[in-house]
Parts: sequence; structure tokens; C-alpha cells
Amino acid sequence: MGQPAEILNGWRESAKYWAKYSATIRTMFMPLTRALIEQAGIHEGQSVLDVAGGPGEPSLTIAGVVGPRGSVTHTDAVSEMVETARAEAHRRGISNIQFRQCTADSLPFPDNSFDVVVSRLGVMLFADPHASLREMLRVTKPGGVVGCAVWHKSELNPFSYVITDIVDQHVKPAATDPDVPGAFRFAETGKLSNLMRQAGANDVEENVLHFDMAAPISPQEFWTMRSQTSDTLRIKLEQLPPDEQSKIARQVEQAVAEFFPSNQMKFPAQMIIVTGRK
Repeated sequence: MGQPAEILNGWRESAKYWAKYSATIRTMFMPLTRALIEQAGIHEGQSVLDVAGGPGEPSLTIAGVVGPRGSVTHTDAVSEMVETARAEAHRRGISNIQFRQCTADSLPFPDNSFDVVVSRLGVMLFADPHASLREMLRVTKPGGVVGCAVWHKSELNPFSYVITDIVDQHVKPAATDPDVPGAFRFAETGKLSNLMRQAGANDVEENVLHFDMAAPISPQEFWTMRSQTSDTLRIKLEQLPPDEQSKIARQVEQAVAEFFPSNQMKFPAQMIIVTGRK
């Protein structure tokens, strides 16, 4: 089925910004990456597939965990994301990793290829998450683990809702279908774990991770990063004249000030991690 063209085009445009801010994004989500690695049971010597790995995470961190006796395969539907990840691996001298451009519902690997298959903040954006989870299970070895991390509810994540609440005052929000691709598609507890069971996984477990999404950036840098890396936000801002865009920027910077102690970002965050066994 593949991803709808408009979604892929949005991510292609976003790719250069994700590359620009990759170090900050890696730092922000490192607690989630480490929790996913732990809950999926990833360890030295394993072969791991990362589905929708974007500009390189969690693939690059996993490569260090599995070590030279293990291997990581990074995939993404967007070639620009794959090339960003490849360049970063080369820059850091990481050699136990390979790269493929593909969609999650059509993985170009034989059955029973990997010890563990993961997707960090990807499954909620898949065109057909049920088919994608079935594919992820197909390429997992018998007894192996599939692990996915997704956003918990928007109202529990000020990293998201502070900006949304302000922008919605300037651009009328469109009606949303909870089952179309979007950040909070699986924000309700139980929704993704039920889908993973339907796809054929056994021993499905779900955990809510509480952590601080922290990075050494200012409120101004936060707004610049968010307004560039989010294709949804970019499209909304493009509808507005420059003076109104500037007004939104000032409103956001004031509203997030409480989450920037010592002028550095520290948002409380909640994510859902679901694991299942083949």
C-alpha cells in the first residue's frame, strides 16, 4: 500500500531540517531510545531492524549496543532520511549498520531475518499499521521481539500542546480522524497493543514511559526547530503573513518559558512502549 504521496512529500521537505537538528533531537529522545532498547531486550551480538528510523535514531545507538558481532539495518520510506542516517554513520565510523529505503508495509527482507525489530515514533505515521506490524513480525525470527514507541496523549506532552494551542488560535484547526496518520494516533493506552495482538504477536506488553525531554537549547531555538521540522506546522504558518508568524513565535516563547529552567529545555514527557514476541 505504501505511504500517501502527500505524507512522503512532507517528510522529504522536513528531512533537511531533521538533519540540521539531528544532534538535538537525538539528545531529546535518548531516554526513549534507551527504554525501547531495554524493553525490546536488545543486547550484544543481535541483528536488529529499525523501521522508519528517520535521520538515524535509534539505529545508531543500537549499533553501539549490539557491537561488532551484531548488526543493525536502518530503513525509512524517505531517501533523504536514509542518506542523512548513512552520512552520520560514516562520520562517526559506525560500520555494523546497513541502510535500505522502503515502506514499513513492504519490507524487502526474507522471513525470520532479525532477532529484534523496532520502530521509534514511526508506527503512528504508517499508512497501514496493521499490515506494517504483520511485516515486522514476518521478518522477525521465531521467539524474537517487535517493539514500538509512540506518543502518549497530547495533553500529557507540553512539547506538543503548548504550540498547538497557540497556533490553533490563528489557524482554524481541521477536523481530525483519530485513525489517520498522525502523532497521536496511538495515544490511547491499549490501542497499539491490541493492534499488535491482531497482527499476530504474543506476550504483548505495554508500558508508559515518563521522562524529561531535555536539550541545551533556548525557547527561541526550540521554536525555530519545531517550526521547521514539523511539516504540519510549516504548512499552517505559510498561510499567515510574516507579522502574525512573528506574533506566534513570541507567544510560544513566552508560553514555554516555564519549561526552560536556566534557559535550557526540559519538558515532562510521556510515551507508550509496546513489545510483542513472535
